[in-house]
Amino acid sequence: MPGDRAALLEQARPISIELDVRLGGGTIVLPGVTVGATTAVGAGSAVTRDPPPGVVAAGDPARVPRPLP
Repeated sequence: MPGDRAALLEQARPISIELDVRLGGGTIVLPGVTVGATTAVGAGSAVTRDPPPGVVAAGDPARVPRPLP
C-alpha cells in the first residue's frame, strides 16, 4: 500500500539554531544538527555535524577552519 511505504520513508528530526547564528545563502542544515551560538556558516555549506559555538564553518560538508575573532 502506498501509505505504508511513505510512513517508512518520512522521518524527521528537529534542527536547533542557537542565538546569534549567521547562515550564508543556500546553506543546508541536515536534520538533528545543532548550530552553536555565535557561529557563522559560509554560503552554500552543508552542515552535517554540530558546529561548536563561536566558530566559522564552511564547505560541503561544513568544517571548522578557525574560531571567530
